[in-house]
Amino acid sequence: MMQLQQRFLDYLSHERGLSPRTRSAYQRDLDLFADELTRLGVSDPGRVNQHQLRALTAKLHRQGLGSRSLQRLLSAIRSFYRWLMKEGLAAQNPAAAVKAPKAQKKLPATLDTDAVTQLLNFQDDTPLAIRDKAILELFYSSGLRLSELAGLRWDQVDPASGLITVTGKGNKTRVVPIGSFAAAALEKWRKARGNFAGFEEPCVFVSNRGTPISTRAIQARVRYWARRQGLPQQVYPHLLRHSFASHMLESSGDLRAVQELLGHADISTTQVYTHLDFQHLASVYDKAHPRARKKS
Repeated sequence: MMQLQQRFLDYLSHERGLSPRTRSAYQRDLDLFADELTRLGVSDPGRVNQHQLRALTAKLHRQGLGSRSLQRLLSAIRSFYRWLMKEGLAAQNPAAAVKAPKAQKKLPATLDTDAVTQLLNFQDDTPLAIRDKAILELFYSSGLRLSELAGLRWDQVDPASGLITVTGKGNKTRVVPIGSFAAAALEKWRKARGNFAGFEEPCVFVSNRGTPISTRAIQARVRYWARRQGLPQQVYPHLLRHSFASHMLESSGDLRAVQELLGHADISTTQVYTHLDFQHLASVYDKAHPRARKKS
């Protein structure tokens, strides 16, 4: 097994050109697999069957190995057996039909409406504050991604119709509305923007040097205003996108509409927000229903 493993790792480096880091990841996973074969008393990897691999996966999962780590392990074993079959050293790939347990979906964090109001309730009495309020309002109003907002150009904004055209992941274009608060903040910024840049610069949001604002600068300004407004949790641009989606779904119940507004290619990506909504409903039920409240 050790000799075959070394030959396979050499193949990954020399013929497939994988990086040393990727090769090391394969080696760690295959070392784990080799240890299990030793424990089972199997010297020939060609004799391993899918039932043994399923047992290994279940054992490692019980021992606390996460789903993503198990998926990577099985991927490495599949690749190893594809090479063994190519070399004529195995008749089948026992890992082909073995799947790791599904990873539990991590629910995105959100701000409640009171926290959003607290964040946005500051005086925009300087050009930088005017710009920052427009950025924050637009994140929450339209659910934009950080890259979409940083790269936004004036020709994408239609104040008359209250719509923005953005190009998101996969070069997909979508049209999203601008809320009245965001529209007012954007108009105020348009007038104040001359302090930093002329209209020969097409990007809507610019730095105090007049150049297009960077994504890192936007993240820093969001954190700044969250601290300034006394919010206890860490606030970042995608948190405002999550909050937009959650609040929209909570109010409308229209999953397809929220999918379109977010620019998700697959509705299963949007469905995570239905779990957030259910958590909210369950919390309300626990507090309100006479039969749900625990006796004091």
